[in-house]
Formats: sequence, C-alpha cells, structure tokens
Amino acid sequence: MGSGVKTARLRIGGMTCVNCQNKIEKKLRCTAGILSAGVSCGSGNAYITYDADIISLRDIRTVIEKQGYKVIADAGRGPRGAGRVIGLLIIIAALYMLLRQFGILNLLVPGRLAQTNMGYGMLFVVGLLTSVHCIAMCGGINLSQCISQDGKCGAEGRKAALWPTFLYNLGRVISYTAVGFIVGALGSAVTFSNAMQGILKLIAGIFMVIMGVNMLGIFPWIRRLLPGMPKTLARKIDVEKGRSKRPLIVGLLNGIMPCGPLQAMQIYALSTGSPLAGALSMFIFSLGTVPLMFGLGALSTLLSRRFAHKVMAAGAVIVVVLGLSMFSQGWSLSGFSLPGIPPHRAVIQPGDSGAEISGGVQVVKSTLSSGRYPDITVRAGTPVKWIIDAPQGSINGCNNRMFIGEYGIEH
Repeated sequence: MGSGVKTARLRIGGMTCVNCQNKIEKKLRCTAGILSAGVSCGSGNAYITYDADIISLRDIRTVIEKQGYKVIADAGRGPRGAGRVIGLLIIIAALYMLLRQFGILNLLVPGRLAQTNMGYGMLFVVGLLTSVHCIAMCGGINLSQCISQDGKCGAEGRKAALWPTFLYNLGRVISYTAVGFIVGALGSAVTFSNAMQGILKLIAGIFMVIMGVNMLGIFPWIRRLLPGMPKTLARKIDVEKGRSKRPLIVGLLNGIMPCGPLQAMQIYALSTGSPLAGALSMFIFSLGTVPLMFGLGALSTLLSRRFAHKVMAAGAVIVVVLGLSMFSQGWSLSGFSLPGIPPHRAVIQPGDSGAEISGGVQVVKSTLSSGRYPDITVRAGTPVKWIIDAPQGSINGCNNRMFIGEYGIEH
C-alpha cells in the first residue's frame, strides 16, 4: 500500500440510471479507508479520495465490481470493444429484419391500443423485457424491501419476505395505472391528428432505442440524453425504502421516476387520447414488470451476476428492436418521406394494371397478410375500388388501420 491520502478517478461501465450511481456511491462511502466518493452516471466516472494506508486502489475496484459493475480503462475502446459494438449492431439489425420479414413485429407494435388486443400483448412483453433491466442493474430497490425487514426474510419464512415485495409491486402497478389515466385524460383533451400520433410514436420509439442502447452500454455518452432524477430526491427515496413500513410508498414513487421505457409508455398512453385506454395500457405494462421483479429474491440466489448481465443484454437488444419498429410505424403514420425519394409511380400500358373495369371504376382485389398491405398498380385518372380480403388472424395492431396521407384516406 502507498502512504497518505490519495485521489483517483475511475471509469465505471454498466451504469444506466441514477439508482446505479447511488448504489455504487453508497457502497464506496461505507467502505473503510474511503474518505469521500462521488459517482456520475452521466459521465461514467467515480471520483474517490481514500487513505492508501488502509485500502488500495485494487481493493476499491473489487468493491465496485462486486456490486455488478465494471471498472474500465481510459485508453479507448480498443479492438475488442469495437468488435462488440459492431457485433451487437449486426444482431439488432438481423433480428429486426427477421421479425419484420415474418410479420412478428406487427403483432407486437400496436396501431392504436383502444382498437386491438395485440397492442396490450406488446405492452406486456415490453414490461417483461424492461424488468430485466431493473433486476440486473437497479434491483436493489426491490431487494431492500425484503432485507430491511429486521431479518425476517430468513427468520420467519417466506411470508415475511413476500409481503413487502408484494406491497412494493402493488404500489408500482397502482402508480403506473394512475399516471396512465392522467396522461390519457390529457390526450383526450387534445385532438391528435394522424401526423401528431405518428410524432408521438416517433418520440416513444426513440426513447426505447436510447434506453436499450444505454442498457447495452455500447455508447456510454448516450445516457446523457436520458433525463435523470435529481440526486437529492433519489437519495431521499433510498432512505425511505430502508424503513420497514415503506415498501408501498416506494412502489408508488416508482411511477414518477424518469425511466426510459416508462416514459416511452407514458407517451404512448398520451397518444391513446382516452383516460381509460391510457390507464389500461399502463396497467398491462406494469403487470409485465411484476413477474421478474416479484421473483427477484429467488432469482438473486439462482442466477450469477454474469448470467444476469447476459439476460439483460438479450432483453436490451429486443427493446431496441421494438423501439425501431415503433419508430418505423410512427414515421409512416406521420406522413414523412425520405428526402430525395419521390413516391413510386409506375408507367403501365392499358390492361397491365391487373384491375377489372366495372362501370368506369377500377376494381382491385387483394388478400391481406399480417406483415404488410399488398402492393397494387392502377391507372391514374380512373376511380379505384380496392377490395381487401382479410383472413382470420391476419389483422393485427399494425395493419388494422389504413392511412394514405397523400390522398387523405383513412379507414
């Protein structure tokens, strides 16, 4: 060990939210030999003042890594890190194209929640996936509700352990649902055009992509784009959660935390334009987060930290894919077009359109698939009657509405 008081700046990987930084900061400050410690999730740095006669820098790194995070070098990303980034981007792109090709994304991303049950299924899936993030990185809030019960978790059986966890998750469900009702009511007070609904979907999709990428940790700077809870408030919540009678309150406070997926779903609830639909959408989303959060105590004893990180990475990839799909749907619904790419117009000869002429009207018959609307070719200047046969099971949250912005058609 060196002599005297020293200072160090360590880069920490794996932080995704203010709770992560508070978790590390609290542990460092409680470690013998560390005089002061400050952690910033935004910059990914920890600033530590320590007594080298009591604790070494190597021991400090070990303390951080035991919390489930990594201490990384400042010498750049390196070939290995760059390879991981490229590999993850390829996996995300391949998974997106695969799910889109088979029409699975259309079953997950809804057009309007109030009109399709598939949309609620998508919200449950998103809740289930994003709860992996809570467990892997910020699950201490949930776990502490059991640990803080004066030793009852191990002494008085499962009931003492499950009750505070139940209250905590009940508080989250109530809070999420109430927030959904409020933002849905706000949405009902404003008339949303198709373009505005599309823009809201774009924003929600961007939030999901940013949160997923943040969970993967491939671009540390991106966490600066996510709004964070003030440190003072986060620490206050951390104090409250340690009290044995406060798990329900802590769960209720979770509904106002600036969490990326949560904010994405709040924006989506706003776009429903209905307090009931908004509340129901947030209720289903919150139910999706319950299974893993409720089983956190059991999972923490069965899963290693290394495996938990792998599960979180897999969930983050899927969250990014779902975010890209929501962004794509919002782009189409908003009526945007790529610059320099005009709408496709084919030049055809008479009789080549495939449409039947009946009473001066072109009659086109198509069969709907779950993946996309069929392409049709018609002659300009002649009225069109488009008959779409929709087999059972082909209608989903993506294709249940037809919108052709160029002609003002909505059906």
